[in-house]
Amino acid sequence: MTLPLSGLLVVSLEQAVAAPMCTCRLADAGARVIKIERPEGDFARFYDDFANGESSYFVWLNRGKESVVLDLNKTGDKALLEAMLGRADIFVQNLKPGTTAKLGFPIPRLRRDYPRLICCSISGFGESGPFAARKAYDLLIQAEVGLAAITGTTEPSRVGVSVVDVGTGLNAYEAILEALLARQRTGEGAELSVSMFDSMADWMAVPLMQQEAGKPPRRVGLTHAAIVPYGAYPTRDGVDVLIGIQNDREWRLLAEKVLDDVALAADPDFATNKARVARRAETDRKVAAITSRLDAAALMHQLAAADIAFARVNDVAGLAGHPHLRRVTVETPSGSVSYSAPAEQRASESRRYGPVPALGQHTEKVRAEFAASPVGD
Repeated sequence: MTLPLSGLLVVSLEQAVAAPMCTCRLADAGARVIKIERPEGDFARFYDDFANGESSYFVWLNRGKESVVLDLNKTGDKALLEAMLGRADIFVQNLKPGTTAKLGFPIPRLRRDYPRLICCSISGFGESGPFAARKAYDLLIQAEVGLAAITGTTEPSRVGVSVVDVGTGLNAYEAILEALLARQRTGEGAELSVSMFDSMADWMAVPLMQQEAGKPPRRVGLTHAAIVPYGAYPTRDGVDVLIGIQNDREWRLLAEKVLDDVALAADPDFATNKARVARRAETDRKVAAITSRLDAAALMHQLAAADIAFARVNDVAGLAGHPHLRRVTVETPSGSVSYSAPAEQRASESRRYGPVPALGQHTEKVRAEFAASPVGD
C-alpha cells in the first residue's frame, strides 16, 4: 500500500532528538528522508550503546533515513546540499539560530529560490527575542519553562523522558503536514519556526492560569493537584496501585464497592471533590487504610468490578512485559533491535520500518544522484 507521504523528498540538517523525531515520523509516513550529518556524525549516535551496540536514542529516531556526510565548509559539499534543496519538498534544520545563514543557506533565500520548499527550523527559543542565540537542550527548557518546578516531590525534577524534544518534534511534524495541505491549494511552500520553549509553554497553560489566579501549582508527586483521591495507594504485597476518581459518583462507588464503607459514601464532608481536596490527607488515609489490607491482585479485581479507573505503578521492567506493549523491529548496522511501536494503528495496513543507517552510508549514492562534485575544496 502506498504510504501517505510517498514521493516527497525531505532534506534534514539535524542532530540530537527534536528534529530527528519530526523526520522519523515523515519517514514512517513514506517520505524519503536524507539526513545530513557532519563528518563526526550526529552526536546522538554516541549517547550510549544499549541497542545491540548502537545508541538507543539514534536507533529510536533514525529508522528509514539515508545518511549523507557533508562538510559544509567545503564548496563541493555546499553545492551538493544546494542541489538536494533544489529538488526537495521539505527542509528541516535544528542548528543554532543563524548557523544555516552563515553556511550560505539563509531561509529567506531558500524560500525565494525554491518557492515550493517547506522550510522548518527547530530551535530553543525561536528565531528572534532575547534568548534566541542561546543553546538549548531538553532539560534546560524543562527548567526554564517551569516544568521542573512542578515535577517531583520535595525538589524540582526532570520528567523521566525527553518530553521537550519529543513534543517539539511532533509539533514540527504537525506544522509540516499543515503546510503540505496548504501547498496543495496554493502551490506555495512555507517558512516554519518551532521552538522548544513555545512547545512546553503551551503544555504549561493550566499551571500558568493557576499561578495567575493566585493558586500557584505545587509539586504533588504521583498524585493530582486538583482531584482527590487520585494517586498511588499501597497494597499488602508491596505493590502501589494508582486510583483515579474523576467525579463524585465514582467516589461513592469507590467508598461503597471497594472500601466497603457506606457511611463514608454518604458523608457530606467527603461528598464533593472540593470537599475532598480540602481534606486531602484524611481522604488519602481512609483509602490507604483499606488498600493496604489487600493484595494488589484483589484490589485491582475490586476496582475493575466497580468500574473505577486504576493502574499498577510499574517500573520499566513492567513495561517490557506489558500485555499491551506493541513492538517494531528495525535493522541497524549492528543487527536487529526491538522497541516500542509508534502509537497509531491502522486496520488496513501493516507498516514496515526502514533500517537505521550507518554514518555516511548513502553519501556516494546521493552524490551520484545529484551530480555534485565528489570532493569539496
